[in-house]
Amino acid sequence: MAVPIIIICKAICMQVPVYDTKGKEVGKVEIPSALLVYKRKDMIKKAFLAEQSEMRQPYGADPLAGQRSSAYYHGRRAKRNSMMNREMARMKRIVGMGFLNFRARIVPQAIKGRKAHPPKADKIWALKINRKEWLSALYSAVSFSLDKDAVSLRGHKISDVKNYPLVLDDSFEALKKTKDVVGALNALGLEKELERCSEKKIRGTKGKMRGRKYKEKRGPLIIVKENNKIADAAKNIPGVDVTTAKKLSVMQLAPGAHPGRVAVWTKSALESFGKEK
Repeated sequence: MAVPIIIICKAICMQVPVYDTKGKEVGKVEIPSALLVYKRKDMIKKAFLAEQSEMRQPYGADPLAGQRSSAYYHGRRAKRNSMMNREMARMKRIVGMGFLNFRARIVPQAIKGRKAHPPKADKIWALKINRKEWLSALYSAVSFSLDKDAVSLRGHKISDVKNYPLVLDDSFEALKKTKDVVGALNALGLEKELERCSEKKIRGTKGKMRGRKYKEKRGPLIIVKENNKIADAAKNIPGVDVTTAKKLSVMQLAPGAHPGRVAVWTKSALESFGKEK
């Protein structure tokens, strides 16, 4: 019998430059080795579907729908309102209501009857995933976002970026105005990426009638340690999302289960990411 071989990839720590909000290099930071792991798209998709399923809202029919009727089945022979020996199907029927007399109700095959198998509100839609599997998928998604080739392959325009990954100093978290956030991202070389995200296209399918007429692209993901005011400053920038290192998820790093989203880290968020998980 063949013996399975387990390959362990030892990640090499790497240093990247740290920039200020003007795009000037002010130091260096070391990327934790835990973030440079073996990339697994299958694990990312599994975690993405698990996170997405938790957002689904349960729905169901009223348990008494179609059963609020006085109809009943009267099967005694030779009695008043008996339903025996009448050459009719043995189902619950209305009795003593004029033109509705002996009209079938309640059963699924009757007019105004209940549904045979209605959706149940107590159905659990959430998919289960192990904690270690989810962490493996999260680190793998982060590893994709730190790889410049993977980010370019996803469609992000980062040709003007000199050094990738992008890390800013902690002064970036204190920005309160949208124009300051846009200026800092442009100083890093993400001007073309922001232009790409500003394009809004009309969906080509029936989704136009279902509240999702336009399709918008996902752009840079800003990861900070503490969310002060930068989330309010960046919420009106198309395609830009802000999250903390503690609340980072696979859905944010890999929208649509496609890894390689361009990420902008702050120094403190990058250093504390592995510790908080």
